[in-house]
Amino acid sequence: MDWAFTTETFLSLVSAIPLTLQLAATSIALGAILALGLALARLSGILVLDWFARFYVFVFRGTPLLVQIFLIYYGLGQFPAVRHSLLWPLLREPYWCAVLALTLNTAAYASEIIRGGLLSVPHGQVEAAKACGMPQLMLFRRIVMPLAIRQALPAYGNEMISMVKATSLASIITLMEVTGVAAKIISETYRAIEVFIVAGTIYLAINFLLTRLIQLLEYRLSPHLRAPPPSVPAASAATAIEGDAS
Repeated sequence: MDWAFTTETFLSLVSAIPLTLQLAATSIALGAILALGLALARLSGILVLDWFARFYVFVFRGTPLLVQIFLIYYGLGQFPAVRHSLLWPLLREPYWCAVLALTLNTAAYASEIIRGGLLSVPHGQVEAAKACGMPQLMLFRRIVMPLAIRQALPAYGNEMISMVKATSLASIITLMEVTGVAAKIISETYRAIEVFIVAGTIYLAINFLLTRLIQLLEYRLSPHLRAPPPSVPAASAATAIEGDAS
């Protein structure tokens, strides 16, 4: 290991971290919104929406993300209707093509996670809220969704970590995120081991921090699972009161 070269490589790759985080955060946020819509479509009881969501999940979970990126980046430009549409200024940019592919892909996986979380909400709590006269929207916002998030968060955390790693595929469409910069350095120096070790360490550090944030959120959302603080014995409490009185 050439530590001078490793340090120089690390400094070069650090400059690409903001783009990696931006890709991951944007695709996860947009994918969560789309995933919620797909999950609600599956649970709506409307046959057309249900089958559309099933087909969407089947296609995007059954095909590689790399193929989806290629189809969006290279394929959409072949259609004149796309080139003359209002979306073309965005779709001709590699960044937005990568965001679109990552968003559509993560929405397929996250929709099943969210659907499982919604189905795990105890029916008794829903019935109790209805008996209290709670409107449907308020019931969903204050009862169903918080419980579903708490149940789905561990699995959704895994999907978020997968999306951070999936941003490395954006380098194949000329985006200079961490993997893209690493590939550029390798093409100039032919020193793949040091470069990929540094790149892998950066991804490991990002996912380590993300894992800790998810664990902290799980801790905040599950106070009922923690042991209550030890109570003061009655005798000790009475002794303390008598001491204060004297």
